[in-house]
Amino acid sequence: MFSDLNLVLAFEDLSNEYVDLLKPLFEPFSCYAGAIVLQQGAPAEYLYLILKGTVDISFKPHDGNPITISHVKQDDWLGWSAVVGSEKYTSSALAIEKLETIRIHGNELRKLCIEQPEAGKAVLERLANNVSYRWKDAHKQVRSILAKGMKNKKN
Repeated sequence: MFSDLNLVLAFEDLSNEYVDLLKPLFEPFSCYAGAIVLQQGAPAEYLYLILKGTVDISFKPHDGNPITISHVKQDDWLGWSAVVGSEKYTSSALAIEKLETIRIHGNELRKLCIEQPEAGKAVLERLANNVSYRWKDAHKQVRSILAKGMKNKKN
């Protein structure tokens, strides 16, 4: 259980009633720099909220080397595959400095959303707001990698 959930930026204006529903579902998780937090292809179980530290998110295509697609830092989430119901993580996450997080099992979050639809709607809205800015940056990085690949093919 994580007792200070209402101090977390993502939930700062969430009603106390909804925060109380979430608190018992979160657990602390920490690791040192260099630790693999998520492994692409491993069972997608947890959604993590970073309290301290930074993580590299990478994707390994079947026919190439891993590509760093994002850096995730304090107040950001990782492990979205667990929330959307994917069986496996679609990317890997490597702690690049000591990491302190809280995490929630994807099944538990989905169960909360079903059993408490108003609370679920409020929580999912906050999660969506938190991640939406990241897609633009990931798109730019992927586009840059593709452009470099095209130039190399011409030579």
